[in-house]
Amino acid sequence: MTGVQQIEVADADSDIRLDRWFQRHFPGVSHGRLQKLLRKGQVRVDGSRAKASDRVAVGQIIRVPPLTEKDTESRPKPSIRKLSDDDKKFIQSIVLFKNSYVVAINKPAGLAVQGGSKTHRHIDGMLDGLRFGAKERPKLVHRLDRDTSGVLLLARSAKVAAKLSAAFRTRRVRKTYWALAKGVPPIREGIIDVPLVKTVSAAQQGREMVMPDLDDQSGARRAKTAYEVVASAGGELTWLALQPVTGRTHQLRAHCAAIGNPIIGDHKYGERQDLNPDLADQLHLHARQLDITDNELGRLSIVAPLPPHMKKSWAFLGLDEREGYTIKLLDEESLLGE
Repeated sequence: MTGVQQIEVADADSDIRLDRWFQRHFPGVSHGRLQKLLRKGQVRVDGSRAKASDRVAVGQIIRVPPLTEKDTESRPKPSIRKLSDDDKKFIQSIVLFKNSYVVAINKPAGLAVQGGSKTHRHIDGMLDGLRFGAKERPKLVHRLDRDTSGVLLLARSAKVAAKLSAAFRTRRVRKTYWALAKGVPPIREGIIDVPLVKTVSAAQQGREMVMPDLDDQSGARRAKTAYEVVASAGGELTWLALQPVTGRTHQLRAHCAAIGNPIIGDHKYGERQDLNPDLADQLHLHARQLDITDNELGRLSIVAPLPPHMKKSWAFLGLDEREGYTIKLLDEESLLGE
């Protein structure tokens, strides 16, 4: 049994969640065990009670209570599949931009960002292929759904990851998505301000979804999306530019469905429909552009070309990609003011 420890947060751990800090320094402490210690007030940050989701800052003092031998044992690391030459070649082939701070890739549709019980090939498992001589492997700072393609930004160090996480959290990052949706919104541009709540859908075989909060449920979270109609095709389909102001799970998909314009190929939030064979039965949602302004990292504007299935749809519908280049939606001041 160890005694009480008072540990100062180091620079490399700045701005990470408290539970993540414990994973790094005390991997033997399970999530359940940590939650119990937090509930009892035995883990404290600068003398105050804390939550697992709280973010720590450099110089803060974390009180770690006496731990058992089991707590301090290192849990066996999961077996890591050795990165094959093919996977290394693949992950490097989708790099859009890199400098000494970040690497940006164009994530393909259908490839998960992280693994799961039935997911063995994913972006996280290939990050060693993006070291490019650096000591640290790149770190994920945001996510995209498995079926969403487009710009995925990676930090090349823990310090940069903390800065980027703060930039995403304080909305100093502007993300613009392109989508092909069913129908045409009656208003060509605006803000979708619809709270979303997590629920379990019987229609989706018990899978978790987010739905519009129609009953003022306590678990609902405010969600806002700016949108603009770029072009329409025969009054039946619409090319939308979307910009999330908040970052809720499945926000864009749920919001498009909420206004009556579900995204084509979205079987979870839109009804299955008979599509023209020239339109792929895949999710037509693409993280087109990411803009960031940071005093240390500078200004970045990264654009990802459309994935093959959306490029084919654009060509079939006669949509000109150049029409989307002038879309700005919300400016930085508007985002920061929300």
